[in-house]
Amino acid sequence: MSEYDVTSLVGGSVGRVEKRFATLAEPPHTLRLECGREIGPVTLAYETWGELSPEGDNCVLVCHALTGDSHAAGYYTSEDQKPGWWDIMIGPGKPIDTDRYFVVCSNVLGSCMGSTGPASIKPGTDEFWGMDFPIVTIGDMVEAQRLLLDNLGVKRLLSVVGGSVGGMQVLEWSVRYPERVASAIPLATTCEHSALAIAFNEVARQAIMADPAWNEGAYHGGPFPDYGLAVARMVGHVTYLSDEAMRRKFGRNLQDRCSLTYRFEPEFQVESYLRHQGRKFTERFDANTFLYLTKAADYFSLAQAWGGGSLTRAFSRAACRYLVASFTSDWLYPTYQSRAMVQAMKKNGLQVSFCEITADLGHDAFLLPSARLNSLITGFLTDTLARVREGGDAL
Repeated sequence: MSEYDVTSLVGGSVGRVEKRFATLAEPPHTLRLECGREIGPVTLAYETWGELSPEGDNCVLVCHALTGDSHAAGYYTSEDQKPGWWDIMIGPGKPIDTDRYFVVCSNVLGSCMGSTGPASIKPGTDEFWGMDFPIVTIGDMVEAQRLLLDNLGVKRLLSVVGGSVGGMQVLEWSVRYPERVASAIPLATTCEHSALAIAFNEVARQAIMADPAWNEGAYHGGPFPDYGLAVARMVGHVTYLSDEAMRRKFGRNLQDRCSLTYRFEPEFQVESYLRHQGRKFTERFDANTFLYLTKAADYFSLAQAWGGGSLTRAFSRAACRYLVASFTSDWLYPTYQSRAMVQAMKKNGLQVSFCEITADLGHDAFLLPSARLNSLITGFLTDTLARVREGGDAL
């Protein structure tokens, strides 16, 4: 997510922002999870930009990907070297224009970036949840976001937008709460993980659980399973790139040497790069949280959850217009998966715009500057807002 140092193609910055926290599902209420357990109270970290219109019709919910957070745009301090993870897309004059839209991004339930998750203290105790934290799903994340929006006074979303695991949340929103979503923009995502995607996640989880410091998840107070988490990140990072991007960036170039050493130490640039990404990830993320969030992504199946196994039946619940985008070099969530969801949407008579964007950057292309994606989102949101204000219905 936030490893990229990129510059916006258009627009300005939202400037200084503040992370906020909402306490939800407070006693006597609880949040009932799909696994059957109930938790509460629940904290969600979130950030907002722009102003909610008097009619309450201009809210755009941004959903982050697997290891992201609520900090999607702007800077916390004047010393910050990097803005939020989607600063290229959110701000005045940008596709998600904060002069026109009230933009909300929350850190998902189960995360370690300010929201309640396995790295949080269990209510009523001084102990970390650890592996006693209940399994959460994409649906549970959406349910917590719904409580947050209720708390913010947002009754209906102009749009919900996100890529990758964020795109799963977008799709879930559109069928779970059709009456509250005027439009949806799922990017570089899927309606369910393929066996290949589950396999990569399982390898990553096993890397963490095989680290002796993991200690069945009870590592707080002792050494952290940094080695396992770093390897897990390295596995994931490979799936975010593409063959062409890696060839162009690294080739078979050696790192700080002119010849092979014939020893098991990092010699190629790509090896050093992955080790660097792995180490950097351990500075900001929690190992147990990685287990929970990858499991939530693997469990997600829109067809099973809402259509009895039929994707077409699942989308029969939806009532919004869609903008679906995939990227030619995304081999984690390839275009055929987006085409399948578009086909199911169209079978239900839904208004769908679909574009496969030519990009050689792999799955992470949605996080990087793209004039094509900018144009699509700008036009789609502008048109949706006009339709809503003309007749109260985006379709």
